[in-house]
Amino acid sequence: MDKQWSDKNKEMQLLLNKEATYKDGIDKLIELRGDVFEQITQFVNGLPKKAFSDMPYKNAEGYHSKSLSYSIWHIFRIEDIVAHEMIALDEQILFRDDYVSRIGASIITTGNELSGDEIGAFSKELDVEQLYAYAKAVMESTNEILKMLTYKDMK
Repeated sequence: MDKQWSDKNKEMQLLLNKEATYKDGIDKLIELRGDVFEQITQFVNGLPKKAFSDMPYKNAEGYHSKSLSYSIWHIFRIEDIVAHEMIALDEQILFRDDYVSRIGASIITTGNELSGDEIGAFSKELDVEQLYAYAKAVMESTNEILKMLTYKDMK
């Protein structure tokens, strides 16, 4: 992301820290989440499907060694679990809308247990369009949960 995104992020954090500006902070957070998701949308619409399972930096440290599909899966699985199991106390989007079979995922975890070639093999089995639909559904449901949270909930 760029300096403009970084500035919005700082503003959001300041707004969330005060009860009087908390709701504005949530609005700014949702805006930032939309900015990030727009980048994912551009990838999905602009890159060939093979690019999502490629691992050009397979032996690098950290997230450089992951594929795009794995990264999207990992991030949105964490969000789905936290937003629905821990905050809203309801059913995860993955199960509610049967995304496991729609995506073709052989796991339901965040994928932390996978490494190297396992990440590559997992990435190849995922249906990118359904993975994108899942990520979008998780983002939208989390945004609704965020709108319902109060300043006191955050404390």
